Amino acid sequence: MSISPYRGRFAPSPTGPLHPGSLLAALGSWLLARHARGQWLVRIEDVDPPRTVPGAVDQQLATLAALGLASDGPIVHQRQRDALYQQALDRLLAEGKAFACHCSRSDLADAGGIHHHCVARSARAQPAIRLRVPPGSTVAFVDGLRGAIQQDVYAEVGDFVLRRADGYWAYQLAVVVDDHAQGITDVVRGADLLDSTPRQILLQRALGLPTPAYLHLPLLLDDTGRKLSKSEAAHPLDPAHPLPALRQAWAALGQDPGCLPADGSPAALLARASAGFDPARLPRHDIGPAMPPA
Repeated sequence: MSISPYRGRFAPSPTGPLHPGSLLAALGSWLLARHARGQWLVRIEDVDPPRTVPGAVDQQLATLAALGLASDGPIVHQRQRDALYQQALDRLLAEGKAFACHCSRSDLADAGGIHHHCVARSARAQPAIRLRVPPGSTVAFVDGLRGAIQQDVYAEVGDFVLRRADGYWAYQLAVVVDDHAQGITDVVRGADLLDSTPRQILLQRALGLPTPAYLHLPLLLDDTGRKLSKSEAAHPLDPAHPLPALRQAWAALGQDPGCLPADGSPAALLARASAGFDPARLPRHDIGPAMPPA
């Protein structure tokens, strides 16, 4: 039997404990990787130290372990990968595809909020670095769940940040570099990151990197239509009771509850889930006000 080249990943940010929306993304990406007989990796996206909550990484990994969701390879931490990001940034600067920008947020706000040229009132000791996005930079791709997507990155986003003025790496650069370095072929994540995908594709092109396949899973919403993770209605997952959480996530992914065993271990439940998973049942719309009952 041939080995599939599929490589997916789950990449949480350690800004707090995992919640039901996190599990939806984790389980969905894991199921799609297993369906393709591929690998599923875990990456900790701790590239933004001011937002990192002490102890969150260990808490998140312990929760994943309790749920039976184990990485098929070493767990990568972005905070250890500065050299890779710097190498990519140096190349973009040397090729004139990136540039130093002294604009502050207030400068940009006064100019309409989208960066097409620098409008800084004064120089910064440490400027940000932005990708140069020329007119006509329209990116189109086919999302595995939502179909054809197109964005005029020049008009809607403008020149975007690769390294912030505070010296920290921007998410867009880190995720593109890491996905390539880890050989990720399929990015499965929440729909809140759908708007970031054209920027990442543009950056992949600037660096001469292949573009993975993308699939954006539905978000869990509260009764006001807000993303559940941003709402007071969001509760952390309880690693002491993994089975109800797994069943709820399975149901939210549109799958048949009858496929799962009535009791047993997370490993037994996941084995049945992997065998019974049907990608065609994945919902193409966000889910609210909460996950369906188990």
